[in-house]
Amino acid sequence: MEITPKGLAALTGGSVDGDEDAVISGFAKIEEAKKGDLSFIANPKYAHYIHTTDATAVLVGKDFKTEGSISPTLIRVDDPYATLAQLLRMIEDMKPRPEGVEQPSFVAEGVNLPEHVYIGAFSYIGKGVVLGKNVKIYPQAYIGDGCVIGDDSVIRAGVKIYEGCRIGARCIIHSGAVIGADGFGFAPKDGKFEKIPQTGIVVIEDDVEIGANTTVDRATFGSTTVGEGTKLDNLIMVAHNVSIGKNNVFASQTGIAGSVHIGDGNMVGGQCGFAGHIKVGNFNEIGAQSGIPNNVGDHSRLMGYPAVDARQFAKNQVYIKNLGKLYEELKNIRK
Repeated sequence: MEITPKGLAALTGGSVDGDEDAVISGFAKIEEAKKGDLSFIANPKYAHYIHTTDATAVLVGKDFKTEGSISPTLIRVDDPYATLAQLLRMIEDMKPRPEGVEQPSFVAEGVNLPEHVYIGAFSYIGKGVVLGKNVKIYPQAYIGDGCVIGDDSVIRAGVKIYEGCRIGARCIIHSGAVIGADGFGFAPKDGKFEKIPQTGIVVIEDDVEIGANTTVDRATFGSTTVGEGTKLDNLIMVAHNVSIGKNNVFASQTGIAGSVHIGDGNMVGGQCGFAGHIKVGNFNEIGAQSGIPNNVGDHSRLMGYPAVDARQFAKNQVYIKNLGKLYEELKNIRK
């Protein structure tokens, strides 16, 4: 595909500084771009690359300032990162999508296959499964009895969705994810642990993305729920009866223990841990490797274990760094 800065500006509502008829044929990071590439600057710390990049054109903010001469054409937009995402989605939508049922695969009798559905080779579609329009199920996926998958959802290769679970519209579930495995429920009895049957399901609402090898356990009763628009990174564990609200983002290796209730709009860094049976409110920012043992309200910025206000955490790190020096001073005072 080839396009000009003039054409891109028309698509994105931007303006052009430089050669509006230059030819753009690819995308690249600003420090690696070559002639013909489009790049972007969204973070000011990368601004200096504008003088050294070989990119043909660069997406920048409307208030982006330059000093001296530069070679790339600038396409000024409101939000360079969001504009790049828009362009990449447009290109992705132009790619051909597979359709039909590949063999060998198993589709249970009575399962309706709507228009543009794709079932990849070695996939299993159980009894009573309901598939929406344009659903794509890639090879070696398992869709258990009674599952529901909404329109335009994509189930990547090797995903396992246990019986009865519900996936909304426009969801993406990446390879190796397991949706609906039994929750970790065991009751101590006579020195042993007896399994507690997990009779609930998992409900994934619309526009959710679930990363590779992430697991979402089914509920003991009712449902484990991941709310509309939430994004889970790779290698995340969501335990039974967890409820996650709308438009949250969770980075990799986060673990959420059973019966945690999380609100809307939270941003959670990697390797965070949530203790069971707590409530987390809305629009919190939780730094990487934080441990959340207690309830959290709204609009907090937390870090550390146990998590504290991010500013207090930064102060504590300074104190810890100086402990050795303070200890030596105390020894000298004692002498």
